[in-house]
Amino acid sequence: MTESESAVAHMYDLVGVGIGPFNLSLAALADGAPELRTLFLDAKPAFSWHPGLLMEGTTLQVPFLADLVTMVDPTSPWSYLNYLRQHDRMFPFFFSERFHIPRREYDAYCRWVAESLGSCQFDAHVEELGWDEEREAFVVTHRASDGTLTRVLARQVVLGVGTHPVVPEPLRPLIAQSAHAGRVLHSADYRTHRARLAARDDVTVIGAGQSGAEVALDLLRHQDGDGAGGPYVRWLARTSAFAPMEYSKIGLEHFTPDYIRYFRALPEARREQLVSEQWQLYKGVSEQTLGELHDELYERTIGGAEPRAALHPGVAVVAAEVSGDEYVLTCRHTQQDALFEIRTSAIVSATGYTASRPAFLGGRGGLGALVDWDDKGRYRIDADYRVALDPRVPGRLYVQNAELHTHGVGAPDLTLGAWRAATILNAVADRRVLRLPPRSAWTTFGAPDPDPDPGSAVVPP
Repeated sequence: MTESESAVAHMYDLVGVGIGPFNLSLAALADGAPELRTLFLDAKPAFSWHPGLLMEGTTLQVPFLADLVTMVDPTSPWSYLNYLRQHDRMFPFFFSERFHIPRREYDAYCRWVAESLGSCQFDAHVEELGWDEEREAFVVTHRASDGTLTRVLARQVVLGVGTHPVVPEPLRPLIAQSAHAGRVLHSADYRTHRARLAARDDVTVIGAGQSGAEVALDLLRHQDGDGAGGPYVRWLARTSAFAPMEYSKIGLEHFTPDYIRYFRALPEARREQLVSEQWQLYKGVSEQTLGELHDELYERTIGGAEPRAALHPGVAVVAAEVSGDEYVLTCRHTQQDALFEIRTSAIVSATGYTASRPAFLGGRGGLGALVDWDDKGRYRIDADYRVALDPRVPGRLYVQNAELHTHGVGAPDLTLGAWRAATILNAVADRRVLRLPPRSAWTTFGAPDPDPDPGSAVVPP
């Protein structure tokens, strides 16, 4: 189609780039601040959340109260409970006694919010983000699938572009070639190729987290009752054990604003060390999923049968090559420092995600040249999630889920999504749109104040 272009006609107080759960939370909360003119853009044709992992039976790892709004505004019309009410599901939900809801329903809930908010616009691929000195505003250029190019102005911008999949270096050449599509893939695409994988003789899953466990469990369930049909399932992990996610009531206080404030005050080197040490807080597996895996293996060994599965913790994949219709993985057991080979017919890399630096920040005239990157090429982010920019740019740029290095393990967690969005909203509006609690944890993470008065201790409300 012939490209058409509209003149710059609209000035917004805030433009959000990306409509995942975090920017959708901000859009929902901003709906309660009618004085703000907001626009949220996403390249997809409609809202979708990790579609490759929306298998039946999978649930959120956080309670339903960690929806888009409830943790900061339970009176909002965009709560999960109101979604249930609007869809006549309140009684079924009540009788199901669920605290952790199906992922598929969380996706449906978010889609309902996105389709209901007039500020959310899909089929809008952002191609450029620049700064207009004369207008003292950001210029956001986005293109629709029909080629229509639109430019809008924004006093403030929030990036919620999400993360992109990470795969081990030995698998990257294979996953990049179309000849291996559907046989070597990231778990983000698992549901798309699920039927083909279930028909393979042997599937190897790599990655110790929740996604790896769910893929391994789903493939096990594709085996016949007698274990004869379905793929042989192999699960590899670099971690020394298939460990449960930290889910104690006190342990979960790492996902509070109190811990964020403590973490931000630490030296950078200590923050880096802590993030790597705390992997079980955000990369472990739910006890329920580990239990279901064990139950499946138990069932398949009744009567003395050997399970058509193998679990290998403490293993790193160091090389991968093609051998006929199979793949040969060279692996190293990290504790024994022993090399061994695995032959498999398909590989699913459930090896997580990393923060994305959007392409529209680069290029000539892109805003990336005006970002004050740290020495590792990451954003410098303040307490309000504002990115440090060149002093010549008075406009405010914010980010969501790109601050693991500055704010700690809660960055990708849905628990803190509404709180972070409310923090940004208050900063954008230059007023307290939503009240946020001064304290949120029983734990004192840092050293106590000197000579405290026990009788005046502050406790969470």
